[in-house]
Amino acid sequence: FGYSRLSAPVMVTLFLVYAAINGITFGFILLVYSIGSVVACFLSASAMFGVMAFMGYTTKKDLTSFGRIMFMGLIGIIIASVINIFLGSSTMDYIISFIGVMVFTGLTAYDVQKLKRIGEGIEMEGTPAVEVRKRSIMGALTLYLDFINLFLMLLRLFGGRRD
Repeated sequence: FGYSRLSAPVMVTLFLVYAAINGITFGFILLVYSIGSVVACFLSASAMFGVMAFMGYTTKKDLTSFGRIMFMGLIGIIIASVINIFLGSSTMDYIISFIGVMVFTGLTAYDVQKLKRIGEGIEMEGTPAVEVRKRSIMGALTLYLDFINLFLMLLRLFGGRRD
């Protein structure tokens, strides 16, 4: 990706700006969904994320091929979502959200294991420290996106809209 040209401090700054913009935009979620359903979906997403992060961190099984399958599922979700923009099918939206929950929980385990390997230096032998920092920042962004998307998929499935 193009992040190799950015310095680590710039990457951190961009990550924080992105997170702040997300925070502002997600404030509008409270206008659409009831506070109770937002809290319930957030707590559910947190628990699912935590369990899968623990599994990804502790498993001895290499999740690389699993991650590839989850990434293909992500591509499928994106394509199906674009198609559903034109179809407007609530059933398809439900199916996309259900599959999205599975994909993002799976990606969480894969991404945590990948970050663990970076931290342990398994994938970084001979890599300069600044590159390790950059990959760690990208890993943090990846986990952040996994959580946000898991939360949004749960909200689409179970969120109670305001009247």
